[in-house]
Amino acid sequence: MVLMRKTLVIVLLGLALAPAARAQQVIDRIVARIENDVITESDLNELGRYQKLVDGKEQPEAKRLQELVEQWVVNHEATFSAIRKPTEKELKEAYDQLQKRFGTPAIFEKRLDDLGLTEKQVRDMLERQIFLSRFLEYKFRPEVQVSERQIEEYYRNTLVPELKRTGQSVPPLESVADKIRQVLIERGIDQRAAKWLDEMRTRWKVVMIGGKPSS
Repeated sequence: MVLMRKTLVIVLLGLALAPAARAQQVIDRIVARIENDVITESDLNELGRYQKLVDGKEQPEAKRLQELVEQWVVNHEATFSAIRKPTEKELKEAYDQLQKRFGTPAIFEKRLDDLGLTEKQVRDMLERQIFLSRFLEYKFRPEVQVSERQIEEYYRNTLVPELKRTGQSVPPLESVADKIRQVLIERGIDQRAAKWLDEMRTRWKVVMIGGKPSS
C-alpha cells in the first residue's frame, strides 16, 4: 500500500508538472537540410562550444555550418569505405591528450561545465574527427608525392627564415627532412581534400533554411 501511494504521488506530480515542462520546451531550429538529414541550431552551438574548448574561440556561424556540411559529406562517403572507426583505446588516448592541455582533470572538468559540454559530447566529437581525418588520409595520401627539391625549398624559404625570426638555432636539413616531408604531405592532403569537398557539395542537395541551395 505504501508503494502504491508513492507511485500515485509520482504520477500526480508528473501530471501537474507536465504542462509547465511543455511550456518551457524549446523547439530546435533547423538551419540546413542535406538530402534527408538536417543540421540544427543545437548542432551549431555544440560545435561552437567544442571549438572554444579546443581552440579558445568559436568560428563564425557560417564557418561552423560549412564545417558541419563537410562533416556530413565526408561521413557519408566514408561509410562506404573500409575505414574503421576509432577504438575505445584510441578515443581514451585522444581524450586524455586533450585533458592534459588543461593541466589537471579538475581544471578540465570545470572548463567543460563552464561551456556546457559533457564528456560524452567531447568523446563523440573526437571520434568524428579521428574517423574523418583517417578517411581523408586514406583517400588522398597515396596521391601526394613529395620530392627532395620541395623539402629543400621549404627548409630554405620557410623553416630557416621563421627560426631566424624567432631567434632559434637552425638545425641541418638532414635532421628535419622527415618532419618537413610530413608537413608537406599533410598540406597536400588538405589541398586535395578541400578541392574534393567543393566538388562533392555540388553533388549533394544542401539547402540553407531561409536561403538558397548551396549548390
